[in-house]
Order: sequence, then structure tokens, then C-alpha cells
Amino acid sequence: MELAIPVLPVDDLDVAKDFYVNRLGFDVRFEWRASENEGLLGVERGSIQITLDCPMTGHGRDACVSLQVDSADAYYEEWRERVEVKRPPRNEFWGARTFDVIDPFGNTIFVMGPPTA
Repeated sequence: MELAIPVLPVDDLDVAKDFYVNRLGFDVRFEWRASENEGLLGVERGSIQITLDCPMTGHGRDACVSLQVDSADAYYEEWRERVEVKRPPRNEFWGARTFDVIDPFGNTIFVMGPPTA
């Protein structure tokens, strides 16, 4: 199954978690923190998934859409001749294989698939 999951910038993960989980009824899908105010929080409610990124330095403060796909390499092979790719696929320490494309407006298309051996 393939999904488009928006990544939204936040300035405080605790405030974001309180708002999305305690106030809007989302469940925590994953949580990773590098420090008190740096990390990622994935929330879901039914089929809705959102990733909250603090401070979102890796993608700038423009909008970012994360596409969860079966194979990041397959998308890379399809797209690399059609658009400028910010960087080729790589296995991330947190358990995904990713690459980035920046659209004409500065928004990031962040493609994530399972890691490869």
C-alpha cells in the first residue's frame, strides 16, 4: 500500500503531542527525540497519518509531503530522468530508505520505502 503523509513543522514536540493526541484524538505511531526540542512525532487517526518535525531543519520550513512507498529505489529510477533529485536513495538509521525531490515551489517530496540490505 502507498500513502502520502504530510510532514508539518512544529516548534515544541510536547505541545504538538498534547494538541494532536490529547485534544484531537490521534494515537502516537512513533516518537523519536534527539534532544528535548528536536525530534519526530508520527500520529495517526484511522487512515490519517501526520508526521510532526521539530525543528524541521532537514527540509526547511516550506511544506513537505512524505510518500510511503513499497520501494524508494523504484521511484528514484522512474523520477531521476524526469526531475532533479536532491539526493539519491539512502538507508536511514531510523529504519527507512529515503530520497528527496524539491518541487518548483520549494516544497519537499520525501520518498520513504523499506531499507535495503
